[in-house]
Amino acid sequence: MNDDAPSLNQPSLNQPSLNQPSVNRPRIVFLTAGAAGMYCGSCMHDNEVAKALIQEGVDCLLQPVYTPIRTDGSSIAGEQVFFGGIDVYLAQKFAWARKLPGPIRRLINSPSLIRLATRKTGSTDPKLLGQLTTSMLRGVNGNQSQEVQRLVSWLQHEMQPDAIVLSNLLIGGAIPALRQALPQTKIAVMLQGDDIFLDHLPPADRDEAISLCRSLVDSVDHFITHSQFYADKMGTLLQIPSPKRIQFPLTIDADVFAEDSIAALNSSTSSSSTSSSPIFRLGYLARIAPEKGLHNLVDAFLSLADWEHVQLHVAGWLGDHHRSYFQELKTRIDQAGLADRFVYHGSPSLQEKVSLLRSWDAVSVPTDYHEPKGLFVLESLAAGTPVIQPDHGAFGELIRSTGGGVTYPTGDTAALVQAIRRMVEDDQYRNQLGRLGRAGVLEKHRVQQAAQRLKTLLI
Repeated sequence: MNDDAPSLNQPSLNQPSLNQPSVNRPRIVFLTAGAAGMYCGSCMHDNEVAKALIQEGVDCLLQPVYTPIRTDGSSIAGEQVFFGGIDVYLAQKFAWARKLPGPIRRLINSPSLIRLATRKTGSTDPKLLGQLTTSMLRGVNGNQSQEVQRLVSWLQHEMQPDAIVLSNLLIGGAIPALRQALPQTKIAVMLQGDDIFLDHLPPADRDEAISLCRSLVDSVDHFITHSQFYADKMGTLLQIPSPKRIQFPLTIDADVFAEDSIAALNSSTSSSSTSSSPIFRLGYLARIAPEKGLHNLVDAFLSLADWEHVQLHVAGWLGDHHRSYFQELKTRIDQAGLADRFVYHGSPSLQEKVSLLRSWDAVSVPTDYHEPKGLFVLESLAAGTPVIQPDHGAFGELIRSTGGGVTYPTGDTAALVQAIRRMVEDDQYRNQLGRLGRAGVLEKHRVQQAAQRLKTLLI
């Protein structure tokens, strides 16, 4: 798998239409934070919504912040990067770096250099991360003020958008300056994991960052969440007035899971299962990290050691800083004598992901944190594969909306094992959940619906 996602640079879909305004075509700019070379659920979701908006007749640009984005499908992101990771770091550490001339800043913000510098990203020192976060949130008063001014000038003089959408509030330090420069432009912020990032900061920095986030609320028109759980949580944390809170159902591009696409994928891969297969494939599709709860699924898998036809299949991005965690889990599986029933598929491409989900019998990502979105739930259900999830965060809402899975009490491994056993033992029950889930996604959670809602809200 290449580090860089394939790029889709079609003139009718991207920058040329934005640099030369179309008559009567509304314009939206998405500011989306890249994730330093790894697949990012928020980036992928923003990318699909942006593509759907273009199909809705909107001039839409997906503009990366921090690092270039990485998606498992075709990306329509712009090439330049604002607040490039190298630039932001240097400005935080060194006073001289805050006054670099334009040519040098363009160099260190070049996507190729940022990719090179972040391709082996590991954990960041919490103290530096806290200081950097609060500085960024101060906007024109922070150490990155020169880059704030560059972004505002670009949006004001070149883009002139009808609306700006930010993928999270933590990149929103420039919002007050944007509001002043573009008073008629609507500003919306997606809330989709901000609390998780804040909770990793040192306590004093976390408190300051929350206070700074609250100070931005008045300058934002709409805060968009994908679950009632997260709307309530972030509304309370950031003191967001109820009229500004908008809830849109989480969506995916369900077309890649269409029956003809699935048939083509299955005909070209040998990993797909058939109804007569005696093997039960239990799947995990998420980033390999402790907070995603793979260890919880391994615990359940080890409890099913006597069921010789149950296999555990894992797919997801694995960073260097979590390799020891993953190795410890593999060692546990090896010591239990189950190595031949465990498969790690690496970080799959879009086609590989669809094929894997179709070949698995059930999917579970038993996260320890309260998930605000759960894209993999919709992807699994779109493939007709039921899910088993802890009853926290957005999971219960997604499963109730689609009917495509079950929840179990949070932290109850025995209940997780029981839910898996029922899926293994009852083919009719499992297949019914898969059918209901797929129908639910197609009816309520298609990305085209999100684009239509967003266009109506902002234009």
